[in-house]
Amino acid sequence: MRPQASGTGRTIGRAAGPAVAPVFRQGRVEGNPLETDWSQIVRLCMNGDSGAWAELVRTHHRRVYGLCYRFTGNPADAEDMTQDVFLKIYSNLASFDLTRGSLQVWITTMTRNLLVDNFRRTRNQRATGSLDDGWESSEELSPIDRLTSRAPSPHESAAQKELAKMVQNALARVSVELREAVILRDLQDLDYKEIAQVLGIPEGTVKSRISRGRAELARLLERNKREVM
Repeated sequence: MRPQASGTGRTIGRAAGPAVAPVFRQGRVEGNPLETDWSQIVRLCMNGDSGAWAELVRTHHRRVYGLCYRFTGNPADAEDMTQDVFLKIYSNLASFDLTRGSLQVWITTMTRNLLVDNFRRTRNQRATGSLDDGWESSEELSPIDRLTSRAPSPHESAAQKELAKMVQNALARVSVELREAVILRDLQDLDYKEIAQVLGIPEGTVKSRISRGRAELARLLERNKREVM
């Protein structure tokens, strides 16, 4: 059975439940995710091992969703894009080559390419959601929560959420090539070499785009700040 791509059957990219993969024979993957042999996992997936596919989805779902959300700013769009990413991963498993980069870089590259294609199709739409949207069902702290080591007061919480909205709105106005570099570095925590692999550009260009993107984001935030004062 092939993975479903639309309607109520779009479940291949979810991190839990038996519907995250096509109907494979049951298998089991052992070991710490940090020590996983991803080449072996990919081979097992291609051979129809449901346990291997579940491990791959479970390990990489949060990162893929996070990248999709930060790029689109919309939880529903991010979930749809995440489903599309895992469908594309499944259909392209045979193209993964560990000698050309890690599985994380390969998946991030695939995610980025789909996001850029989607942006080009919907370039007239701009995200306006909060950075905290989409983190409600996650066990991981939201970006805003990580800014403080103590529980914020109601006033501080409201101010932080307003700041998050300003950041997301400003980020959506940064050009795509600069935005993706900033997201991959500052929000996805990839190093320069990994970003260069994902974007297919020299490391020097990566550093330049990150610097320009940060400067542009700061300029937009400062302008927004003046407008609301």
